[in-house]
Amino acid sequence: MQDDLIARATSWLAEDPDADTRAELAKLIDAGDHAELAARFGGTLQFGTAGLRGELGAGPMRMNRSVVIRAAAGLAAYLNKNGGSGGLVVIGYDARHKSADFARDTAAVMTGAGLRAAVLPRPLPTPVLAFAIRHLGAVAGVEVTASHNPPRDNGYKVYLGDGSQIVPPADARIAAEIDAIEALADVPRPDQGWETLDESVLEAYLARTDAVLSPGSPRTARTVYTAMHGVGKDVLLAAFARAGFPAPVLVAEQAEPDPDFPTVAFPNPEEPGAMDLAFAQARETAPDLIIANDPDADRCAVAVEEDGAWRMLRGDEVGSLLAAHLVRRGVTGTFAESIVSSSLLGRIAGKAGLPYEETLTGFKWIARVDGLRYGYEEALGYCVDPEGVRDKDGITAALLVTELASELKEQGRTVLDLLDDLAVEHGLHATDQLSVRVEDLSVIADAMRRLRERPPAELAGLAVTAAEDLTRGTDRLPPTDGLRYTLDGARVIVRPSGTEPKLKCYLEVVVPVDGHAGLPAARARAAELLAAIKRDLSAAAGI
Repeated sequence: MQDDLIARATSWLAEDPDADTRAELAKLIDAGDHAELAARFGGTLQFGTAGLRGELGAGPMRMNRSVVIRAAAGLAAYLNKNGGSGGLVVIGYDARHKSADFARDTAAVMTGAGLRAAVLPRPLPTPVLAFAIRHLGAVAGVEVTASHNPPRDNGYKVYLGDGSQIVPPADARIAAEIDAIEALADVPRPDQGWETLDESVLEAYLARTDAVLSPGSPRTARTVYTAMHGVGKDVLLAAFARAGFPAPVLVAEQAEPDPDFPTVAFPNPEEPGAMDLAFAQARETAPDLIIANDPDADRCAVAVEEDGAWRMLRGDEVGSLLAAHLVRRGVTGTFAESIVSSSLLGRIAGKAGLPYEETLTGFKWIARVDGLRYGYEEALGYCVDPEGVRDKDGITAALLVTELASELKEQGRTVLDLLDDLAVEHGLHATDQLSVRVEDLSVIADAMRRLRERPPAELAGLAVTAAEDLTRGTDRLPPTDGLRYTLDGARVIVRPSGTEPKLKCYLEVVVPVDGHAGLPAARARAAELLAAIKRDLSAAAGI
């Protein structure tokens, strides 16, 4: 077994085009580090609907140039067999370690396969790549990013010509083409022949951002902004300047791209401590809002001052605020969200007489809703201009929420006042999440099995009125690995994360509100129920 491991590693080393990973792998082979070699050569990084994402390093279970070249060759073969022959593939990348190398390798492989390749001019937000696909009439796009994952990770996100991320069965077909590649030497990789795009594609994206705002709307809200060491700063500042908003005050320590993300444990605004520097800046400058992007700027976080302290709004709160803002502006079209997001969106859309759809988790599903006008997901993702960017976009979402804050400011009100109004009108929809990060993925599998074998009859004293195993699909949803429990006045969904080693449980309670005076009691009741559901669900899942 160990001899076979060494043989596989030696074979991989012989064709590895990257001096860094060659040196790393040679050191492991020379040291006879069988445990580490087994971790890297015990399988292959699986290509799925999130594309690829994993830790950087040598071997088929890591993200590296060899893995990326194979992925690009598989995508090229799929495109050539499915109507994309000779078409344009647009490639974007963030500022993580190796991102520029992976983008260049992808361009070379596409060119060698007879496709046309165009690379964005520098590290830019993922929404710019999603926009460029539709804007340039491409047959596909690739974004090299690991979004908000830790510094040691990178990833490879694939879009087709509609500007949406891939969904089944395209992912499985691309994976099959990747598996069919034998030696890297068989993959043509010319040294030139692709295009590096100029600033015009970014200018076209920025021109499009103006369209999300109402002509003549107030533009007075003041913001503090953090790019979380990612690539959002320059694009967001340009968009805010075009729109006529006050220039955001930057969190200087996090403003410039840095692949090591030195000030945060995880470069995700949702993670504890990630917003501390932004809160400190806000205490000094007293803005109306804090805006944060994740490192590839497709997500947007919002924080507000409440009772003298700054707090992050939940993604569901921002999602509902943007929906209410768009309804007030009289937009038409379908409102959509994933099943793990708050059911408040459905109530807002229903009262406005707008179509409403629920999809599986991920913007790859939300973006495909017919007639989509607005879509959001609780994980800080908002699509406010689906004709321009058919994906979540943290830049245009930031513009829209700042417009909303400006309008409310002119009325002497805040976004918290609007949230109160929505609770009184539709009931208090309170959400929370039980999220467990694991080292051993079997912990997640065991928890899912336990819940399937012994589903809870009640949680927090509320009867479970329906227990659905989503692997079977429903009349409205394709199959997915998840469980959904409907309770009397609450809802729970349990699923493994698609991008991180986490078990995620999404909780929602809906509490009736007796006017604005009844809000404190409703909030207390919601907090009590959510805490009890979390406790009982943890016990049922054994986590």
